[in-house]
Amino acid sequence: MCMEIEAKLKIESPEQVERRLAELGAEFVAELRQTDYHFDDAKATLKKGDKALRIRRQVAADRTQLLMTYKGPKEESNFKKRQEIEFELADADAAEKLLAALGYHKALVVEKRRRLWRFGGCEVALDRLDLLGDYLEIEGSDDGKIDAVQENLGLSHLAHIPKSYAALLNARLRELNGEHRKSAH
Repeated sequence: MCMEIEAKLKIESPEQVERRLAELGAEFVAELRQTDYHFDDAKATLKKGDKALRIRRQVAADRTQLLMTYKGPKEESNFKKRQEIEFELADADAAEKLLAALGYHKALVVEKRRRLWRFGGCEVALDRLDLLGDYLEIEGSDDGKIDAVQENLGLSHLAHIPKSYAALLNARLRELNGEHRKSAH
């Protein structure tokens, strides 16, 4: 069973974090555009069970990659820790048709720009989402490595955000919809 262990932090200055990564000798990996298509059934069974099913379209320079991912419910931890099963797809349309045949529909689309680094045995992702702003994700094989990277970056004071981007975006859209209704009156 593959386990995803990560810390998600809301940051104010991705440029400052990148400068620090460069000072520390981190390896820049790639600049990516990711579009995540989240699926659920009509009763939102996956969302209610704190699970996720998505197809990701990831574009880096001259390469497009399609990935299907299942994420299980979060476990009790200082970090966002959950089962993750991920594999590459050859045909996203066929996968989407299969999901539809099983009763799953597109529930949400999350788009982000990601700058990916490697440092301290972890993947460090600087993410920008239009409606949400800038975030940093540190993903590693254990809590100690993630803690060390967060400390080396001078970000130990920032609280971990346990919610997924999908959950954060859903909350933001509800908030904006409420603001829109208020301003219409």
